[in-house]
Amino acid sequence: MAFSRSSEMSGTPKEARGDKPNADGKVDDKMYLEALRHLHVELVKMQEWVVHTGAKVCVVFEGRDGAGKGGTIKAITERTSPRVFRVIALPAPSEREKTQMYMQRYIPHLPAAGEVVLFDRSWYNRAGVERVMGFCTEDEAQEFLMIVPLVERAVIHSGVILIKYWLEVSPEEQTRRLEDRIHDERKVWKLSPMDLESYRRWYDYSRARDQMFALTDTDIAPWFVVRSDDKKRARLNAISHLLSKIPYHSVPREKVSLPHRQKAGGYRELDHPFRYVPEKY
Repeated sequence: MAFSRSSEMSGTPKEARGDKPNADGKVDDKMYLEALRHLHVELVKMQEWVVHTGAKVCVVFEGRDGAGKGGTIKAITERTSPRVFRVIALPAPSEREKTQMYMQRYIPHLPAAGEVVLFDRSWYNRAGVERVMGFCTEDEAQEFLMIVPLVERAVIHSGVILIKYWLEVSPEEQTRRLEDRIHDERKVWKLSPMDLESYRRWYDYSRARDQMFALTDTDIAPWFVVRSDDKKRARLNAISHLLSKIPYHSVPREKVSLPHRQKAGGYRELDHPFRYVPEKY
């Protein structure tokens, strides 16, 4: 699969694209926040449309460790309702789940009417980490790759809008980000022995990714690749593209105004020794 980069962010006005670069070629912070604010407004409109129409949206985010999946998902959900936008990041399967049909643990998390589900890694674990790290057999990985297009076709035919993103990070940028995690006590929890081993096996993952694209990048459920060396640019591009793939429109809103607050009616403040939090800041 050839990686290409569009110079436009579909559906986003030119003044809100946030594509003004810094000296290092990355998006300027001010422009990024302006563009993100515009996109958040559109995401809220999309959310209202999903609830109003009963649409079902499923978005899959895949990519190597450090590619920026979590940050992109946070940017999408920052201003939306967690009751509509649900993030699914499943832990390692339990002993019971290991005995189930592989897709069985993912099916219950697919969206119902009026929901948007974002998978922070998904059933494609089998094509990536499980295959490379030996958590499944090669036969199991190949069977998954042959079956998953049929499963996704069934999901889409059930009325789900399925969108799949692969965040592509360069080896140099991945190294920089993982080293940053090592030296930043706020981020060190993000590193596990599994992450370090997957970092070592860069080309094993590349081969697994290439075959995954070859067998699961279908016309009905294509992969969309987001270049993610510039995190801010990647987030804007991914959100803009996501919005372009959902046929949403503004739905009627009731005009909201604050009501008059009731009168005290004899209420008096409680004479109680409240334990206030110390104001250190």
